[in-house]
Amino acid sequence: MATPIKEWSKLEVRADVLFLFSKGTKPSEIHKQIAETYGEGALSRSRVYQWCTWFGEGRTSLGDEPKSGRPKTSTNEDNTTRVDELRCDRRMKIREFALKLEIPKSTVHEIVHDTLGYRKVSARWVPKMLTEDHKLQRVEISQRLLQRC
Repeated sequence: MATPIKEWSKLEVRADVLFLFSKGTKPSEIHKQIAETYGEGALSRSRVYQWCTWFGEGRTSLGDEPKSGRPKTSTNEDNTTRVDELRCDRRMKIREFALKLEIPKSTVHEIVHDTLGYRKVSARWVPKMLTEDHKLQRVEISQRLLQRC
């Protein structure tokens, strides 16, 4: 038995299923060959049967079909811009952002913390990274404090 291929993509496996199905191979045999070639975790038996059914119905696309329903996240450029514009009131809370913009609190939290990179300091939203001006101001203030002592 040959060593299974360690790195593969879904499209490669599906292409092999299509190839073997078009040659007239039975789905159970296709699953056996896929498991030998790519390992047991590549494609389950039920998925092989499902893909064979789809290919038998005339499907030619190997990619995933677009899914209907609600999008996975509402974190997008528009919402990010809207949150950043509202940030001018630095005492505003995540809940208040969410109510004003009518988007979920979890999305606002993700935008503020992950996308924009802000954190709450002394009840104000400030950037995590200091600019060069901020660093110079800190040095100057520290030096003045040292001179007073």
